[in-house]
Formats: sequence, structure tokens, C-alpha cells
Amino acid sequence: MALGNGADASYSGSMTAKSIARLKIALRDVAPAVTRRIEIPLSLRLDRLHLALQAAMGWTNSHLYEFRVRDMGWGEPDPDWGSDRLDARKTSLLDVLEDTGAKSLRYLYDFGDGWEHTIKIERIVEAVPGMDYPRLMEAAGRCPPEDVGGPWGYRDFLAAIADPGHERHAECKEWIDEPFDPGTADTEGHARALFALARQWARRRAAKAKSRA
Repeated sequence: MALGNGADASYSGSMTAKSIARLKIALRDVAPAVTRRIEIPLSLRLDRLHLALQAAMGWTNSHLYEFRVRDMGWGEPDPDWGSDRLDARKTSLLDVLEDTGAKSLRYLYDFGDGWEHTIKIERIVEAVPGMDYPRLMEAAGRCPPEDVGGPWGYRDFLAAIADPGHERHAECKEWIDEPFDPGTADTEGHARALFALARQWARRRAAKAKSRA
């Protein structure tokens, strides 16, 4: 379901911290397809991009994550495990694009289940005056349940809830505890979650500006 098209013309100037990136996010190896289109400030830090993706997809931010471009990774550094991930709190999407020249990123959520997302930068546009970012543009497909076992476990889950004769039917129906339509996204809910982030971050910026005044 689409919420709006935003600015239609490609941004003709160079990328700046005031530019807006239109992203298409696709969850890999699942059917029906789960995709989202969102717009975010290019200046957004990667740890906040993570939160925006969680809100847009419908995840619950219950596990670790990592962004990757080729052999570079950003997330929550974990020296105890010898991770070479860079600190997502210290890097913005603009930094990544300028440093790597990439037009897409990979986003891994939950290292156990291994949910892989492809993030494609579709367009750089000018911000719409008065618009709150991040914002949801389009959503298709429902996000799988947390801890379902990755794409393979999700396929088994869908088979179980669709077949009353399946040995795990009752177990899976009780576990999800609500009607589950994998082809329908909670578009309004995802949009509200992103709007809440936008307003929260706007209040923090206002508070910082006031403290410096």
C-alpha cells in the first residue's frame, strides 16, 4: 500500500546533510514478498536508521544488527567477540555513501535467525518543507514473527498455520495469538511508528538547540 509519492524529480545537486534518501527495503528469501519504501535524512546515523528500519518493517528491536557494504560493517561493537564492526552511532548514511560510493547496503537483523535485507538507495531528493522524516512511503507484505527461525522456519510456520491437519497447527496458532495474513502489511501502524521516531528526534534536536542558546 502506498502512502504518497513525495518529490518526483531526482535531486540535481550534490548530496548534503539536508538531502533526503528514498530507500527500498526488501526482506530476502521470504514469500509473500516483504518490502518497504521510506524516506530518511541522509544525515541520519546508522543506529537510528536501524530503528527506522525496525519501525518500518515491524520488527521489535530485540536482537543485534549489522549494516554491510562489501567488506565493511557497522553495528554495535562487541570487543568480547572480537567483532570488526564499526560503531553505527558514529556513522551516518551520508558518510557511508560518500566513503564507499555504494548504491545499496545489506542489513542483517538477528544473527541467530539471520534476517537479511537489501536496502537500495532509489533516489536523493530535496526535503519537503514541514515534512517529518523518516516517513513511510509504501509497504507490502507482513513482517515474519520474531524468533520464528529465519526464512526456513517462517516457511514451516506458514505451512503450519494454513493447515489445520498440520502437527504444529495448534502450537503455531496459539503462539502468534492473532490472525496472521502474510500478504498484508500493517501500513498505518508502521507509518505511526516512523512518525513517532521523527517527532522524538525532532524534540531532542530542539532541546539541544535550546541548551546551546
